[in-house]
Amino acid sequence: MPNKNIPAYIALGIGILALSFSAMFVRWANAPGPVTAFYRMFFSIFMLAPLVLTRKEESRTLRGSTLIFPLLAGVFTALDLGLWTTALSYTTAANATLLGNTAPLWVALGTWLILKQKLSGTFWRGLAITLAGAALIMGADFILHPRFGVGDLMAIFTGFFYGGYFLFTEKSRLHFSPIAHIWIVGVGASVSLLILNRILQNPLAGFDTRTWIVFLTTALVSQLIGYMALAYALGHLPASIVSPTMVLQPVVTAFLAIPLLGEIPNLWQGIGGTVALIGIYMVNQSHYQTGRK
Repeated sequence: MPNKNIPAYIALGIGILALSFSAMFVRWANAPGPVTAFYRMFFSIFMLAPLVLTRKEESRTLRGSTLIFPLLAGVFTALDLGLWTTALSYTTAANATLLGNTAPLWVALGTWLILKQKLSGTFWRGLAITLAGAALIMGADFILHPRFGVGDLMAIFTGFFYGGYFLFTEKSRLHFSPIAHIWIVGVGASVSLLILNRILQNPLAGFDTRTWIVFLTTALVSQLIGYMALAYALGHLPASIVSPTMVLQPVVTAFLAIPLLGEIPNLWQGIGGTVALIGIYMVNQSHYQTGRK
């Protein structure tokens, strides 16, 4: 690993850890999933506003045609979070999470078909192993007894939209700092999630104190820390590398769930985590091998 990329990998690790708490916050909040997603984005706007609007180098970038990239990343984030939390009402958590983790496949296909970047055979083999590991992490039930329905279809689109977020963020980071990028993403996602919640007729008020604290905490941890670290990483590493590495997120979530939710990972989850790590290593190695040629 080149030394110049070490900070990007550290940021990626911090982002994975912070985002691994996302499922916990959704479980702890006494509110519909899309509402938790809305306040996660909405509160993050106000937390970041002083840094963005009072610094000339940041506010100067908030105009021009390049705004389309972080705004689209925000829309894709809203569709990702909104659909994933809604899918949980129609299918199992294992199904929804597994199908949502098809994001690396969509990123790879987008990189190959749209951006015309050539991907090596090692990359594709590593990606296949990574997704296989993700399948084992989420449990053998989906593989052995698949039930494809409306919730599963929503989850597949979740993976598509999550992949779109990675691609648009990679383009956005060519023009915006991590802070400005995350703030604009928050604006686009908040508006999109507000519309989605209005369509679903979800309540936006009347929650207990604990739920409001969860809303604020997920905005700070999952959105600001998690996505800012991820945005920094995407400014130095390609989306085709960052996206498969994010499959580590369910591995970390599984470990966090032991003390926080009392959920003990089973044997298949342990094997799946090991398989996913092997695939992630192959994907990253393929990137540097391609760069040396």
